[in-house]
Amino acid sequence: MALVTLTPTSIQLPALSTAHSHAFQRAMRGTAQRRGTHANDDFWSWRGQMYRAASALTPDSIADVSRVAFGELYRAGVRTVGEFHYIQHQDDGTPYEQRTLLSERVIEAARAEGLRISLLRVAYHRAGPGRERELGQRRFCDDTVEQVLRDVDTLRQKYANDPNVRVGVAPHSIRAVPPAWLLPLHDYAKKHALPFHMHVAEQQREIDECVEETGKRPVELFSELGILDEHFVAVHATNLLDHEVRLMGEVNAFACICPTTERDLGDGLGPIGALRASGARVCTGIDSHVITDPIDELRSLETHERLRTKTRVTFSPAGGVSPAEQLWTEGSLTGALACGFADAGGTVTISRAHPALRMVEEAGILDAIVFSGNASLFT
Repeated sequence: MALVTLTPTSIQLPALSTAHSHAFQRAMRGTAQRRGTHANDDFWSWRGQMYRAASALTPDSIADVSRVAFGELYRAGVRTVGEFHYIQHQDDGTPYEQRTLLSERVIEAARAEGLRISLLRVAYHRAGPGRERELGQRRFCDDTVEQVLRDVDTLRQKYANDPNVRVGVAPHSIRAVPPAWLLPLHDYAKKHALPFHMHVAEQQREIDECVEETGKRPVELFSELGILDEHFVAVHATNLLDHEVRLMGEVNAFACICPTTERDLGDGLGPIGALRASGARVCTGIDSHVITDPIDELRSLETHERLRTKTRVTFSPAGGVSPAEQLWTEGSLTGALACGFADAGGTVTISRAHPALRMVEEAGILDAIVFSGNASLFT
């Protein structure tokens, strides 16, 4: 087990990463688990609750909730977070005098809690093809690509000398960003070697609207535009067809799966096994912070695939690596790479005396951690 360093009393492993986070949504914990007034309680009804939470935020409160979210991640073994940050402006859409104020407060919160952060500055423009912005989206939106990239420039310059901060570009989704924005955003990210993240195929409605607007499904469109490449991080990637999986694998793109949020929102089970087999690089994201258990996130890359395929032990890694080793790598180094960091960011330590590991033989330690452990292992 090359990943594991054992001593008589401890187990050391590469630190975990979470490549997709919306820290402010930690404030929603416990508020969105009862059926609402909608006939169908789904992602879209949950989104209305999220808009209300976002509308109430101030610079101080976004800093406070971010520290809670990031502190919880740190205590759960995470040292790298990709923060998909889309709350940019005041509630009526007016930019703050210091346009990057909220981004900086979130970065400062992560650093205060001991995390490396990739601040993924989100581009957001519309409610969907042909639809005006909704009230709850006003503080997310910019009028031009130039406004987005000017803020990215500001953040890059401010944190240029901080080795624990990366800045990336993140078109929110094909529903929120016009297709004409994608190339200039991608070209900027490629020119400056920045992470490039995007929500992709999370909901069938998103795909249907993309087909209606462009004649193509999202991944097809991205491939045709030339923005699907080895730096592209497709968040969720839930509703993909076989040829889209193949397109992602051909360029070695990342698929950031967010299992605890996807099952909380009823998004469905994505083709994780096919993505992995295609050559796409799989990593994980905490996303909505409905629960903070990164071991559950990485374990679910396998257990959710078991549910989808109705089989057990759905993949056998090459080179004699065990499934537990590959899952840990995906939840650690692969996530850090997706965020623009070249390593896992250090190690984390687990006590061999932890109750969850009693009676576990040495050869099965990592399997027990991945398939039977949880965030309490780090406390």
